[in-house]
Amino acid sequence: METLRGSVLTESGWIAGELGFAHRVDRIEGQPTETPEPPFVLPGFVDLHVHGGGGADMMAGVEAIRTAAQLHARHGTTAMLATSVTAPFAEIESFLGAVGSAMAADWPGAARVLGAHLEGPFLNPDKLGAQPDFAVAADVDALRRWLTLAPVRVMTLAPEMGPDDQVIAAAQAAGVRVQLGHSLCDYARAAACLQAGCGVTHLFNAMSPAAHRGNGLAGAALAHADYAEIIPDLLHVEPGAILAARRAIPGLYGVTDATAGAGMPDGMFRLGAQHVHKAEGAMRLADGTLAGSALTMDQALRNLVSIGLPLAEAAARLATLPADWIGRTDIGRIRVGAAADLLVLDGALDLTRVYICGQPLPV
Repeated sequence: METLRGSVLTESGWIAGELGFAHRVDRIEGQPTETPEPPFVLPGFVDLHVHGGGGADMMAGVEAIRTAAQLHARHGTTAMLATSVTAPFAEIESFLGAVGSAMAADWPGAARVLGAHLEGPFLNPDKLGAQPDFAVAADVDALRRWLTLAPVRVMTLAPEMGPDDQVIAAAQAAGVRVQLGHSLCDYARAAACLQAGCGVTHLFNAMSPAAHRGNGLAGAALAHADYAEIIPDLLHVEPGAILAARRAIPGLYGVTDATAGAGMPDGMFRLGAQHVHKAEGAMRLADGTLAGSALTMDQALRNLVSIGLPLAEAAARLATLPADWIGRTDIGRIRVGAAADLLVLDGALDLTRVYICGQPLPV
């Protein structure tokens, strides 16, 4: 059994003391504190939307998923969903096969792959953002086939691409969390889906906007969503909009939407069938459109704290809330019996140690 000492962020708040762990957290001892001091011991981050990293695009197969999972682990992500881009059906099916292999693998120093996030292909072709141009109408038979290939935990779709809601119903019946995104749906349509349990993908980006008239998906999310993801790189969404969403949506959680350029120097990278360029911390298409991000979760934490969130809340929005959204109460939190996915940070909120299921890795 190993021991960590410091300010430990538990489910009930900060404890000044120590925790003991092996594969799981075995004990937490100490006194509650309102003034935590470094080192800070936080739960490992849970990233539900990540396309790549370390130069690798996850659509390229299992070794690319491994490379990305290792890169993001070094930045504090201890569990993740491998995320697709819009592609022909055969490529989606190949991706899902790779996700299944990644879930079964025992990769040292890599974030655990919890399943897939299918971003598309049932997206609005007029709101693709940086998604490749392979959007199609919702196809419930295709979805049912894909669900046999790998555990799909989250699916992003535009509700107007399947007006009879068969795909949403089939996905939810299979336990998939459906999220609305890359959509031009109106307020009423979005509100109905949200009230039926859907979430939202990269809030404010690639969707009909919030407005005082002609309100769209973003406005419906602020009014009705229980859960929504947001990209806190401070490029996709400015600080004031993040703070507004935080007040409106109780389950607002952060994702990286990271692409192959995360953790890499500036240059050209793949995003499915697209070429994207990294420069000045951003990933973009040739026309300047943001194309995912180069964000890592440790930087997301520092960004959220920099705009005013307390450290405990910022950590919860990158660990506990995303885990809750996919029904994983054994990760994303520090309590006795939970997985020993643990991060140690110094006073500058830089990582000094990462543990995945109790196993340390270099950072």
